Amino acid sequence: MALSEFALIARYLVHVGAAREDVLLGVGDDAALVRPAPGRPQALALDTLVADVHFPADAAAADVGHKALAVNLSDLAAMGATPQWALLALTLPKVDEPWLEGFAAGFGALATAHGVALVGGDVTRGPLTVSVQVIGCLAGPALRRDGARPGDRVWLSGRPGEAAAGLAAWQSGAGEDRRWARLLRRLHRPTPRVALGQALAGVASAAIDVSDGVAADAGHIAAASGVGIELRADWLPLSRRLRAWAGDRAAVDLALNGGDDYELCFTAPAAADSALGSLAAAQSLPLTPIGRVTEGAGLRVRDARGRELAGGGYQHFGGGA
Repeated sequence: MALSEFALIARYLVHVGAAREDVLLGVGDDAALVRPAPGRPQALALDTLVADVHFPADAAAADVGHKALAVNLSDLAAMGATPQWALLALTLPKVDEPWLEGFAAGFGALATAHGVALVGGDVTRGPLTVSVQVIGCLAGPALRRDGARPGDRVWLSGRPGEAAAGLAAWQSGAGEDRRWARLLRRLHRPTPRVALGQALAGVASAAIDVSDGVAADAGHIAAASGVGIELRADWLPLSRRLRAWAGDRAAVDLALNGGDDYELCFTAPAAADSALGSLAAAQSLPLTPIGRVTEGAGLRVRDARGRELAGGGYQHFGGGA
C-alpha cells in the first residue's frame, strides 16, 4: 500500500537540513514558526523547477534535490544574504520511495552545508514539479541590480557555459563519456556562490545570479540601473573543457546565452580591483572582468575586433509582448 503524503513527509523530509536554534516549530504542523534575527532585514526567494524544462526528467533524484535548493540559494547569494530556512512544495506523479529518498539526500546535504533548515511545505500528486522558497537575513545593505554606474567594470565568477554544454551532452547521449563528467556536474550540481555574495556586500555596486545566460542577466542589471553595459566576448573565462566540447565559436555562444550557470555577475568601481583580486584568491574562485558600464541604455556584446554580436538568453515565454 502506497504511503500517504503525511507518511512520506514524516519518513523523508522531517529531519532534512540543518538543526537551527531559531526554528521554534518545523515540519509537521500547519505552519512553521521561526525567530528572525532582530534588526536584520529578511531576504526571500522562490523558484519552481519543472521536469524536462529545468531538469531532465531522468536526472538522478539526488541531483534534482540539490539543484532545487541550489538555484534558490543562488538568488540569496546575489543579494548578499545568509540562508536560514527553506519551504518545499513537491509534486510527484506517483509514490516512489527510492526517488524521494534520493531527492531528500541531495537536498539535505546542500541544506546542511549552508546551515539551512527545511521547516515546512507540501507533497501532492501531479506532474513532477519542485518549488522551493528560501529565507535568509542581511548583515548590511543588500546587493541589488540597480546600483551600476558608468565607469564600473562588469565582473563574472566562475566559468560560464559549462552547464549549457552539460545539457547538450546529456541530450546527445554523450553524458556517459567521462570526458564530459565535469560539464554534467555543472548542470546537475550547480554551486551557489553564497560566500562570494556575502563578501561582495559593500564592494559591488550591483549583482545578479546568472540563470538565463550572461548576456541576458547583465542586461537585467543595465535595465534596472538605467545604464548601458558593454561586454567583451573575448574576455569571457571559457574553460578548456567547454572549448573541447563545443569549439571556440559555439563556446562563446553557450557562455553568453546558455544559462543555468548560477554564477554571479556583478559590477564594481575600478577602485575595487585590488579587493576583488584578493577575494578571488581567498575563495579560490576565478573572478574575471568581462566588460564595462557605460552611459546610455541597453546591452552590447562585442568581439575582439569591436564588432557587435547578438545576445539572447533563456526566456520561458519568448521575447514578445
